[in-house]
Amino acid sequence: MKDASPAAAPLEIFLSDYTPPAYLVDTVELTFKLHPTKTRVISKIAFRPNPEATDKTFYLHGEDLTLIRASIDGQDWKPYATEHGLTARVPDAPFIWEAEVEISPSTNTALEGLYMSNGMYCTQCEAEGFRKISYYPDRPDVMAVFTVTIEGDEKVKLSNGNDLGDGKWHDPHPKPAYLFALVAGDLVNLHDTFTTKSGREVDLNIYVRDGDLHKTPFGMDALKRSMKWDEDVYGREYDLDLFNIVAVDDFNMGAMENKGLNIFNSSAVLASPDTSTDGNFHRIETIIAHEYFHNWTGNRITCRDWFQLCLKEGLTVFRDQQFSGDTRGHAVERINDVLQLRARQFREDNGPLAHPVRPESFVEINNFYTATVYEKGAEVIGMLKTLIGDEAYYEGCDLYFTRHDGQACTIEDWLKCFEDTTGRDLTQFKLWYQQAGTPRVKVDEAFQDGTYTLTFTQSTPPTPGQDTKDPRVIPVAVGLLNDAGEEIHPTKICEVTDEVHKFRFTSLDAKPIPSINRGFSAPIILERDQSNAERAFLLAHDTDPFNKWEAGRALARDVMVRMVTEDATPDQAYLDGLVAVARDDTLDPGFKAFCFSGPSNDDIQQALVDSGVTPDPTKIFLTGQTLNLSISQAMQDLLPRIYAEMQVTGPYSPKVEDSDRRAWGNAALAMLSRIDGGAQAAKQYETADNMTQQLAALGCLLRAEVGENQNQAFYDQWKDDRLVMDKWFAMQVMHAKLDKAAPKAQAMTQHPDFTMTNPNRFRAVFGALGGNVAGFHDRSGEGYRVMADALITLDKINPQTTARMTTVFDTWRRYDADRQAMMREALERIKATEGLSGDTTEMVTRLLGG
Repeated sequence: MKDASPAAAPLEIFLSDYTPPAYLVDTVELTFKLHPTKTRVISKIAFRPNPEATDKTFYLHGEDLTLIRASIDGQDWKPYATEHGLTARVPDAPFIWEAEVEISPSTNTALEGLYMSNGMYCTQCEAEGFRKISYYPDRPDVMAVFTVTIEGDEKVKLSNGNDLGDGKWHDPHPKPAYLFALVAGDLVNLHDTFTTKSGREVDLNIYVRDGDLHKTPFGMDALKRSMKWDEDVYGREYDLDLFNIVAVDDFNMGAMENKGLNIFNSSAVLASPDTSTDGNFHRIETIIAHEYFHNWTGNRITCRDWFQLCLKEGLTVFRDQQFSGDTRGHAVERINDVLQLRARQFREDNGPLAHPVRPESFVEINNFYTATVYEKGAEVIGMLKTLIGDEAYYEGCDLYFTRHDGQACTIEDWLKCFEDTTGRDLTQFKLWYQQAGTPRVKVDEAFQDGTYTLTFTQSTPPTPGQDTKDPRVIPVAVGLLNDAGEEIHPTKICEVTDEVHKFRFTSLDAKPIPSINRGFSAPIILERDQSNAERAFLLAHDTDPFNKWEAGRALARDVMVRMVTEDATPDQAYLDGLVAVARDDTLDPGFKAFCFSGPSNDDIQQALVDSGVTPDPTKIFLTGQTLNLSISQAMQDLLPRIYAEMQVTGPYSPKVEDSDRRAWGNAALAMLSRIDGGAQAAKQYETADNMTQQLAALGCLLRAEVGENQNQAFYDQWKDDRLVMDKWFAMQVMHAKLDKAAPKAQAMTQHPDFTMTNPNRFRAVFGALGGNVAGFHDRSGEGYRVMADALITLDKINPQTTARMTTVFDTWRRYDADRQAMMREALERIKATEGLSGDTTEMVTRLLGG
């Protein structure tokens, strides 16, 4: 990998320029002498020349470091140092490099490298944070065995690997620097054990601040279930003597999979019925599983370079989705996964930030921790499994783990394992990693003499840097139903490999009703002329749960579009279909709740854009309100019974059966609240004994504009719980009137409990502003101004979070000329800010099309 010149502007790094590291590392010994502003880091590193290297330059990355001393083989050494690293001539033979540097954790507000969170030392080194701790070849293909000594007065001192005592840690598994971790502070822990399938006992700990210990049992249970699942499904056993998790309040991401020492954002591990919703419990379970699964897909086998980020993240997301499906039910989980994919990744694919699952270049790698890498990367793994079958998939995985254990690998290494086990050529399949954009698959049908023909035509619109696309391998799952709703042809995988591809179904008595892309077998946009009558039929009769839901969603989208563009009234077929779903006692309550969630504002906007109509976010929002009221009125005779039947008695449990009942019950409450003005919601708020019910009731009251007293009571009750307060801050902005959303967000920054330095609190306010789509896009332009002001301020504190938040502007070109002009002005103003970080500069430049 080429290193940018410290004197030049940030350089674009290209996958094609990869070169092996000049020097490899065998062992690393680190000693930390902790101090808030003057931490000393002493490193002793065993280097050796890499015989495969073409560039023999010795270069160590380093940023924000004060070099105290350095030596090679015990001899003082004066390197040439810059603000990005150091270099010099070194022996053309193995040698020992030693250095001592000084860093200031307490002033490190970027939360990269070693920093402090409320008096606790912690690290975040992915992707390139280790260079802010010590001089090192900070790239993922340099792997070494680490031994760490931590000196300080802190009660608990943790690092990777096995505990040697007295603040000393040894990790016997070679790892890149991005997986290094250190935590030190006044912490308490929940301890448990797990016995592996080979009989080894592993110590498990979740470390938290005093007062949070009661919020750790669910996380521990989720960890143990994840360990057992990985053994049962993938045959992967844990490989150290202990596994530690630490909850940290100030963290840029959800969690980090550091070997043996996972560091978690507090919101992603702390859970209790009083303070956490069913959604929080679900998210925590998923993230804990994800980070644990990285032990093999990310740690034992890591990335050769950062272009291969999807190798570890896409595969691990797919694995955590499998785990969630096995745990909570595949039908509902698949719908949830696709909702997230469409909300984030489809939007990304359709705008200026579109990029392949494996990018060809980047300026700041932090900006490529995207939905495309994670969620679309997982969809690619799922398609591979669909194409080759379950048995061949797991056989290929076993070969991958055996062949590449302890290595830094590429997508080519991954795919070669499946080519070797199946004999199949995956060259065309690899295009999913190389081409950006969401394929659009147009479907035409014909029926003659008992033969039903489906013709698939695939195309992918141009994306930045890729004007033309080649046909991909697309596995489209198809089933056929008759007009009585009976399945007459079971699900078949149609492999679409050409631009135009035909599939025939023979010996049919009558033209069938097709159910296409069942289970969302491929991440595509399906284009097919389909009547609302057929959609209503599939909503009522499709045997595939995903397509049953999809039919209802498509029907709702069509109804909304016609209401927006033609001032049409709500379609009775849609309302009748929803009533039929509500009455069907064979359907899972969680599935019913999804059916009644309806398409998002962004869904409708994109549908309008696709049809050549400029979307008006305000009109879409008001139309949605009208449709929701119509649904509530159509359901009013059923709602009291549904609500009553879905109440869960007894102590709270996050188990799926209870959470699904609460989801459907609270969907009924939302509909009731549109009719009764919030009367039932007020009763639920007063009697709620868990956060799911309390927050659902408060949301209904705020939407009905009658919740002022409950809103204040909620704040008074929970003002000392930082994670609950994140929820409260978000609700103030999310439920603000459209013309008040931006002023409310700005006002919340003046609240005594608001802080810019905590990413969770910032995202609570400004993520909610972006999520209040009509409010953010209010014609006044206040949403754009307030957001830009906040991002300019935050960039000086935390560039990584700032850069990620700029994506709120990624659809700016779809709106009317006035809104476009105001958003462009906001982006230009951010870009023109003196001293703007490289992270944010790259994102804004891409958003503007530069």
